[in-house]
Amino acid sequence: MTKKPILVVDFDGVIHSYKSGWSGPSTVIDPPVPGAMDFLREATEHFRVAIYSSRSGEIGGIEAMQEWLKDHAAKAHGYFAWVHDIEWPLKKPAAFVTLDDRAICFKGKFPSMEFIKAFKPWNKK
Repeated sequence: MTKKPILVVDFDGVIHSYKSGWSGPSTVIDPPVPGAMDFLREATEHFRVAIYSSRSGEIGGIEAMQEWLKDHAAKAHGYFAWVHDIEWPLKKPAAFVTLDDRAICFKGKFPSMEFIKAFKPWNKK
């Protein structure tokens, strides 16, 4: 059996729509980004999916994300066994690839400070 590569997925702004902004590590109030539940379900078939967030190291953060995911997966799919395949690391794992709304892909050349300062996540453009 081939070992699946790790796909790290950020939570806020990628899975959780994060429309209301930060309300603390254990408060997750917004709906999913459209397509998030279908994406995660399919991703677990191809990857070891690890959800890693700034919430991960905060008291109550992982538990809040897990409950939110279970609730929204149930609404989207009814039966949601795939949710139990999701990993919740406390430290960012070495990944095949990371999906994050607040990242710049390094392509061998460092970006200018102006480029970095002008950065906006997809939902703020």
